[in-house]
Amino acid sequence: MDIITFLIVGLIAGWLASLLVKGQDSGMLGDIFIGVVGSFVGGFVFRLFDVKTFGFYGSIVMSVTGAVVFLMITRFFFKNNHLRNQNH
Repeated sequence: MDIITFLIVGLIAGWLASLLVKGQDSGMLGDIFIGVVGSFVGGFVFRLFDVKTFGFYGSIVMSVTGAVVFLMITRFFFKNNHLRNQNH
């Protein structure tokens, strides 16, 4: 996969994940970052469960899955960190 395709998949995956996990708008660069990180997380999760993906749409499904996991984990930690700082 070339870098342009990788960034396009990242943008689409980050945008879709942001829609699925309701929150603030990340902007185009934020969506690309979320999608690119999501592609690595999704690749790890899919390999862990021995799930195979093929082609452009398979890459998007894997990246969206990883991006949703990434967003949920980061929101969990930032929410807990924010609450912990308020109590002190």
